[in-house]
Amino acid sequence: MEIRGFARQLGRGLALTAAIVTTAALTAPSPAQARVSDGAAIGIGLGSFALGTALGASSRPYGGYYGGYSGYPYGYYAPPPPAYYAPPAPVYYAPRSCWDPYGARYYAC
Repeated sequence: MEIRGFARQLGRGLALTAAIVTTAALTAPSPAQARVSDGAAIGIGLGSFALGTALGASSRPYGGYYGGYSGYPYGYYAPPPPAYYAPPAPVYYAPRSCWDPYGARYYAC
């Protein structure tokens, strides 16, 4: 699902970029008419700044993974994932035996 959202957003960005480039290429004045007033230059600069900010903010909404909205109220956090811990293996001690030198045998002690 994450890949679909990324691909959709990438497609929208590419379509917007293509539309802007096409518009700029078709409406670009000839070099003799290329003079821009100071007010128009400021407007173009502020518009490009706003567009860049909007595109950058839409790429990682809510501040990304580590900052911003996480889906939980302040002071709370996500519960830990369910985990299964196997019981510890039983410990079997070897039966103790002692050597009887007089009887030449082992016996339980």
